[in-house]
Amino acid sequence: MGAREYARGRRVVARLPHGGDLLEEIAAVADAHGMQAAELRAIGALQTARLAFYDQTSHEYGEFSVAAPVELVGLLGNVSRRDGATAVHAHATLAGHDGACVGGHVAPGCVIFACELLLQELVGEPLEREFDEVTGLPLWRGL
Repeated sequence: MGAREYARGRRVVARLPHGGDLLEEIAAVADAHGMQAAELRAIGALQTARLAFYDQTSHEYGEFSVAAPVELVGLLGNVSRRDGATAVHAHATLAGHDGACVGGHVAPGCVIFACELLLQELVGEPLEREFDEVTGLPLWRGL
């Protein structure tokens, strides 16, 4: 197991734009504030959503759509770097009109209705992602 210590830096709160793509808008906030590593949390609502589940045997993501409006009950994740660009890794719990929840890895295509985001900057060496042979995932390098 590898670990690295980070100091807490700035805390940024943002209201993400109606109609924007959730992952793109989070990355844009991180970029606008020069955050190369951050913890993220958010709540809100999505017009439609795309989530994924990682198959540990095939090492492939299976994506699925939620084609109806949902509450974004919780979004947890982080911001790091991958191939020189900002990488947002997040998991969401979504609730429909009946309160039933679905969750998974956030994929491109989550359209924002309303979203309040909190980014907590992690100050220290940038977190870089690279391909991990064992899992088939882009994991943090050097940890």
